[in-house]
Amino acid sequence: MLGHFLRKPATLPTPEEALPGRSQPIPVPEQHHVNGHRLTGPYPPGLEVIDLGLGCFWGAERKFWQVPGVWVTAVGYQGGHTPNPTYEEVCSGRTGHTEAVRVVYDPAMVKAEDLLRVFWESHDPTQGMRQGNDVGTQYRSAVYTHSPAQKAATEATLTAYQERLAQAGYGPITTEIREAPPFYFAEGYHQQYLAKNPNGYCGLGGTGVTCAA
Repeated sequence: MLGHFLRKPATLPTPEEALPGRSQPIPVPEQHHVNGHRLTGPYPPGLEVIDLGLGCFWGAERKFWQVPGVWVTAVGYQGGHTPNPTYEEVCSGRTGHTEAVRVVYDPAMVKAEDLLRVFWESHDPTQGMRQGNDVGTQYRSAVYTHSPAQKAATEATLTAYQERLAQAGYGPITTEIREAPPFYFAEGYHQQYLAKNPNGYCGLGGTGVTCAA
């Protein structure tokens, strides 16, 4: 990931410091490269959405499109100030966004708790503005919820996982949890990147601590 090679302040910009962005969204493919489902919606009735940030979104997205009951996944930028940012702008640290995966799922087939288990176990949520060698604000851990039930599930699984992490010698979880802010779809070449580039970079790595949620 580009951010791995850039050295920039690992602090979030203020709205006044953020880049201006643009009024129009960045074009993306109509269909998911793996399953052919519509990428940006509208989605079939009854499906739910949760947005998750766990480091480099290339490897993170693959984790979730493999989960049974997930309808579609997409990668994007979320949690910052700049509207419709580009990848280069996000990597500059001047948008405030983190790299996020939008997970659209059928709650009759997979629960939010199941997705959160994948989330917690697939990265180290104690690292602040980084994941391993990937350093920068865009690699921070985040859960952006779309319902009170998702928020409750996130808080419950965080509490349970924090206890297990502490037993394993890890520090406090730094994951940002809040109601979902605007999600800006990333450029087409980022979508389902590791399906298109099977040998591509994936910096994702968990702690090895399981989540009992």
